[in-house]
Amino acid sequence: MRKSGQSRHPAHPKRRQLRSRAAIRRPKSNHAYWMFGIHAVSAALLNPARRKHRLVVSKNCFRKLRAEIKSSGLRPEFAEGRKLTAVMGQDSVHQGVALKVSPLEVVSISSLQSMAGARARVLLLDRVSDPHNVGAILRSADAFGAMAVVTTRRHAPPETGVLAKTASGALERVPYVRIPNLSAALKLLKEAEFNLIGLDSEAEEELALVGERFRQGRIALVLGSEGRGLRPSTQAVCDGLASIACNPSLGSLNVSNAAAIALYETRMRQTDHGRSC
Repeated sequence: MRKSGQSRHPAHPKRRQLRSRAAIRRPKSNHAYWMFGIHAVSAALLNPARRKHRLVVSKNCFRKLRAEIKSSGLRPEFAEGRKLTAVMGQDSVHQGVALKVSPLEVVSISSLQSMAGARARVLLLDRVSDPHNVGAILRSADAFGAMAVVTTRRHAPPETGVLAKTASGALERVPYVRIPNLSAALKLLKEAEFNLIGLDSEAEEELALVGERFRQGRIALVLGSEGRGLRPSTQAVCDGLASIACNPSLGSLNVSNAAAIALYETRMRQTDHGRSC
């Protein structure tokens, strides 16, 4: 007889075992994919806008995510770490959990225009293609209150497990907007009274000065890929170009580090010394 308070579906690995490796193949980027990592999966389980299909979890991770799993309504399949690694691949730091999801619904630039507050900030990425960098930028955007990260459909990663893992849950909270043409998006944001600040390591003005000039309004921070930086056509649309002061021997910062510094600096300017995150 089941004791009072005992779960009807106990967390036992023999209840629902992981299906065959063939059934868990990595899907195409525009279809459902496997998300992994505790923070990424936890946030997705709690996001009502996220379509969730299958959950594979170890006994230990199930105990950590019990409340989120119950909230999602999903029935978990159980597998231990080594079996998950064999299925997901050695490069996936899954932490004992994988969730098959559909990409979130597309957010348009026009919807960002309508949602933007008086001092809204967005990030625009010009050919930043590394999913680790984009995931880290999403995480910084979440930490420092940016309303969206905008990039192009080409030369930029779609939603993937690696991107979601690096974003550490931020993908569920910060819109990741992929648009056909960056120049058109920049012009639309200009029409919505965003001040476009392009980050360029060779710019004469430092970010502190440029940020101060635009502190009273909306700001769009535009970042290019490492090495190539912003394209000339992107620079031409910006209201100002800014560099981040750092040790000259360094050369240039990683794009995700530059994004975090720029978000912090502009928030400090907009909020008179900001507040802790």
